[in-house]
Amino acid sequence: MDDRAILTTSEALSAMGIEVRRFNFAYRERGGRLPDPMPVLQQRFAAEADAARPDLHGRPLILGGRSMGGRVATMLAADGFACDALLLFAYPLHPQGKPEKLRDAHLPRIRIPVLCFNGTRDALCTKELMERALEPVGPNWRQHWVHSADHSLKGAKVMAEITNAVAGWLPEL
Repeated sequence: MDDRAILTTSEALSAMGIEVRRFNFAYRERGGRLPDPMPVLQQRFAAEADAARPDLHGRPLILGGRSMGGRVATMLAADGFACDALLLFAYPLHPQGKPEKLRDAHLPRIRIPVLCFNGTRDALCTKELMERALEPVGPNWRQHWVHSADHSLKGAKVMAEITNAVAGWLPEL
């Protein structure tokens, strides 16, 4: 939760009036490098989202995350977790160096609005593969490609582009 990219994104979204709740998955709290199994990750994410509900005061619950955190959010939404939208940063469509192992089977089951950012140089999500994966998904998924950005989505210009796109998307919710 204290990763530089997460903090920068959180600060930019907070400046727009979006309340951001950051947390570490249990494996990170234990100092581990390998993620817990997906059901354990989902359980933690769902608990954090549910804990945030009382503070919403009528505002939409937007699940979001960077890389694996975003993937966990998509899996929760695909399984029917009650939320209003997804905001994803650097969705990891496939593992590093394994474009044949797509992580897309659940995406067509998402029925809420999605705004997803990936860089055109993201080694975990090529534009060609993502566009193919999104064909059965439908119009609720908005994919935003950040020119020349990699999986880190770092840089002031990148963050400005992201915040502008989020500002244009929020009124649609």
